Amino acid sequence: MPHHLSGETRLFPIIGDPIIYVQSPDRLTRALAAVGQNGICIPMQVAETDFASVMAGLTRTNNVDGILVTMPHKFTARGSCTTLSSRSALLGVVSVMRRNPDGTWHGDMLDGLAFLKAQKEQGAAFQQARVLLLGAGGAGRAIALALMAEGLRELVIFDSSTEKAAELVALAAEAGAGKILVGSPDPLGFDVICNATPIGMGLGDPLPLDVTFLQPTTFVGDVISGHGETPLLRAARSRGCKTTSGDQMVEAVQTMMLDFLLHR
Repeated sequence: MPHHLSGETRLFPIIGDPIIYVQSPDRLTRALAAVGQNGICIPMQVAETDFASVMAGLTRTNNVDGILVTMPHKFTARGSCTTLSSRSALLGVVSVMRRNPDGTWHGDMLDGLAFLKAQKEQGAAFQQARVLLLGAGGAGRAIALALMAEGLRELVIFDSSTEKAAELVALAAEAGAGKILVGSPDPLGFDVICNATPIGMGLGDPLPLDVTFLQPTTFVGDVISGHGETPLLRAARSRGCKTTSGDQMVEAVQTMMLDFLLHR
């Protein structure tokens, strides 16, 4: 934590709904202190209907230097940015924002890179792999784009909305080489499975796939953080699969966020 809070402290809020599960306030605040920055990350519970008014206030608050964006605002936040990374411009989503010299916002999307980094650190291999991606929302879009740079043999995308899945297939096909298609949540025959849905956050949620078809050689990753080991990961581990969690993804993204927010 900062040695002291003062009028010189720079603010880096994280906005979302729900916000109770986020881990970045403590981690980013400690990371800022470790590099000698007088800054603090604060959690802000912001409903979808209040996003525009909250952003207007944060934009006018001159000691807010950056913003972390979590569900459900990643699509909406794109409209608050005057400039975007090429990644965010393609995906239409934003997970982190920083000030431009003129006070406007520049946005980027780091979720996909962080998710793959966490998976690789736990032993996942993507070269010539068959990958099943569950979910075509903000996180799923970012993960799909990152995956297309990994030399996959095949990427299969499933979403409860076939239209959203097809849209993501078309988007990812523009971003990289490799076979990509809409498919089912059947896990049989995949080397890596990525859950980018919120299924598992709620008590009593069903599993996002039939785990009886999981093979021990399949690597399973889940984006859900702040809930401990999700039912999906617990079931996968019980069948001999290696896994990575959303908490490990959060850990992987810390340095990326710090570098982005401090223009490093």
